[in-house]
Amino acid sequence: MVGPNGAGKTTIFRLITREEEPDKGDIIYAKNIKIGYFSQDVGEMKGRSALKEVMAEASDVVLLGKEIRAMEQEMAIPMDDDAMAALLEHYGNKVEAFEHRGGYDLESRAQVILTGLGIGPDDYHRPVESFSGGWKMRIALAKILTVQPDVLLLDEPTNHLDMESIIWLENWLANDFKGAVLMTCHDHDFMNRLVTRIVEVANHTVTLYTGNYDFYIKEREIRREQLLATYRRQQEMLAKEEEFIARFAARASHASQVQSRIKKIEKIERIEIPPEQRRIAFSFSEPPRSGDDVIALSDVGKIWPLPDGKNKSVFSGISGMIRRGDKIAVVGVNGAGKSTFLKVLAEKTQATSGTVTIGANVSTGYFSQHAMDILDPRKTVFETVQDALPMASMGVVRNLLAAFLFQGDDVEKRVQMLSGGEKSRVVLATLLGRPINLLILDEPTNHLDILAREVLLEALKSFAGTIVIVSHDRHFLRSLVSRVFAIDHGEMIAYEGNYEYYTDKIKAKT
Repeated sequence: MVGPNGAGKTTIFRLITREEEPDKGDIIYAKNIKIGYFSQDVGEMKGRSALKEVMAEASDVVLLGKEIRAMEQEMAIPMDDDAMAALLEHYGNKVEAFEHRGGYDLESRAQVILTGLGIGPDDYHRPVESFSGGWKMRIALAKILTVQPDVLLLDEPTNHLDMESIIWLENWLANDFKGAVLMTCHDHDFMNRLVTRIVEVANHTVTLYTGNYDFYIKEREIRREQLLATYRRQQEMLAKEEEFIARFAARASHASQVQSRIKKIEKIERIEIPPEQRRIAFSFSEPPRSGDDVIALSDVGKIWPLPDGKNKSVFSGISGMIRRGDKIAVVGVNGAGKSTFLKVLAEKTQATSGTVTIGANVSTGYFSQHAMDILDPRKTVFETVQDALPMASMGVVRNLLAAFLFQGDDVEKRVQMLSGGEKSRVVLATLLGRPINLLILDEPTNHLDILAREVLLEALKSFAGTIVIVSHDRHFLRSLVSRVFAIDHGEMIAYEGNYEYYTDKIKAKT
């Protein structure tokens, strides 16, 4: 399901799961259908290990197993033929249901899914309350996948997942899951790989498209052009009819013809053109020119102290050069140290060893999820951006906000009322509106919907400075970056080519 925020996608999920009732019409379910729903609200988790939390979601399957074992014991007791026949029939139904729900390999499946989502054997038995919010989202997703429902409802399943977990989930849904999937998603590549139909929810209606996301984008434009052409023809016809009515309304000799045409145009169903969310083109000011060598790294290492007094080496021996105009993706498995590396580049933390040399006339802008947390909740969107750009005129601030999809009354919203995606857009607007020539971006696409991602992508593609970015959006990276720094087992390998070049090299190694 695709569509703008607020169009009703989540409401459709809630109707399917019976959390809400339709005002009219019916929702018809197949007999004994099992629905699994993953939403961004994970609920409370505590008192269990990660593995037991996942297993608890399949408590009905565990209960089925207990019933089957009880019936097997009952069969050992002598009984008449009719009672045995009834028991065997009941037993057969339970076994069939148990097999259908994957009861025989429940625990091993839970372990495979947890591992695939980045929670390995060392963390199976960690208390769920010790995991951060993002990791709890992974546990919640593992719970839904483990129960093997007939229908999976997935609300933004790739949020909070790193690249490796996204690829694992993609493969699992494509190859291992046998049921139906209905999802909302902002990951272009993920949808292209998995979906065969698109349901567009917009303008109080739904429109169906058969094909993947790329097909939908092309087909939607074709349909809109066809609708516009039909609309123009109808407007021309109505104008002619109305001109005839106006010219001859006062003539008795044409009275019947006039009345006939009035009735005709009253019966015509008027074609309406659904509004499109306008995207404002904003010309970002040319950043001051930095030196050719933006950041030089020589044998850089970082060690974090642990609570038990020991130290953890994040990476070591990293050397390389970031040059003016580079657009670099930093990639690596979860926990490889990508975010720490960006903090070192942005001078938010100091390297433990080696040297980081910032080049001449380098002005840095740094984005992380933490930047959203330090926004003043009492200020409006307009005030927040105006404070960051004190020399900008009111018109410039409004145009900048419009470029990041804040238009009309939206600019007067207080920060405390904004969604995660809206807060991200505010912070990104304050960054890109400033005269900086080095952007260091840690997961800037998190929480952004597809339209907002496209806006950001276009802004970054036209940015004349240098960019270093961590993102799990493959489409975004493929469209933007010219070099890749891969952090692997504490070391860094520079790939002197775009994201496709990097993935081709990785495939060749495997």
